[in-house]
Amino acid sequence: MKKITLSPSQHFIDLLDIDATTLRALLDEARAIKQARKAGRKHAMLKDKKLAMIFEKHSTRTRVSFEAGMLELGGHALNLTSNDLQLGRGESIADTARVLSRYVNGIMMRANDHNSLLELAHYAEVPVINGLTDRCHPCQVMADLLTFEEQRGNIRGATVVWIGDGNNVCNSWISAAIRFGFHLRIACPPALMPGSAYLEAATREKAGVTVIESPQDAVQDADAVITDTWVSMGTETSETRKHMLRPYQVDDALMAKAGKDALFFHCLPAHRGEEVTAGVIDGPASVVWDEAENRLHAQKSILLWCMRG
Repeated sequence: MKKITLSPSQHFIDLLDIDATTLRALLDEARAIKQARKAGRKHAMLKDKKLAMIFEKHSTRTRVSFEAGMLELGGHALNLTSNDLQLGRGESIADTARVLSRYVNGIMMRANDHNSLLELAHYAEVPVINGLTDRCHPCQVMADLLTFEEQRGNIRGATVVWIGDGNNVCNSWISAAIRFGFHLRIACPPALMPGSAYLEAATREKAGVTVIESPQDAVQDADAVITDTWVSMGTETSETRKHMLRPYQVDDALMAKAGKDALFFHCLPAHRGEEVTAGVIDGPASVVWDEAENRLHAQKSILLWCMRG
């Protein structure tokens, strides 16, 4: 498929589309928004704005955090599945984008295919936000960056390790390493490498991204260890895949090889006993519940950046 040119609206599609200064400002605003909420201060900066949320995939955190975020910002969110829309009966993405743009101030889409999101953003006359695609998950990683910096300060120069499938979330971590200047080690089976375009971007930008097959080598002196499910939505379950990933389970022994105060991240949902043991995800190093909460605050900042005009 040829490259799709996006409409002039201020979209949030991929961290690589946005410069480092802007992303840093988004994190700073997310932190301020979280503090305001804790202090009970109203921050209805999107009063009467409307966000259409299109879901082609199941969702807990994405749906609830965006809907709650819009409500707390003074706006409204409309929850739509592709079956609710005429998309489910063959209406084109282009026509859907044109129509929704007449009703709402922004669109968030959780899509099966990244190209569908790009097509939506091409035809939409309002900002489009990536709630997850098969290519990347930028909102999740912005929440993760906020979580790390709450615990350990500025992430620049830190060592972050990804363990397991080089999936869409891993791709966004590569983008974050490029933009925020930390070291990222990726330990994954050779057959499950991250997207080549992201690795090529890291090489081109001279970012500190390395791929190491051994998880034991990768986690040495790590400040953060991250994993995700072995079987993402839309990925076929197979014993071959599980066999490839079994050596990449994050357990107490692996965490013991990381830095003394290493944090454990997982975007959820988790499968205890597969990609991570209960002792790790429910243990003292885990920040997964802070991560989940911070989806709300990071996405509020993104919503403001896209829709405040």
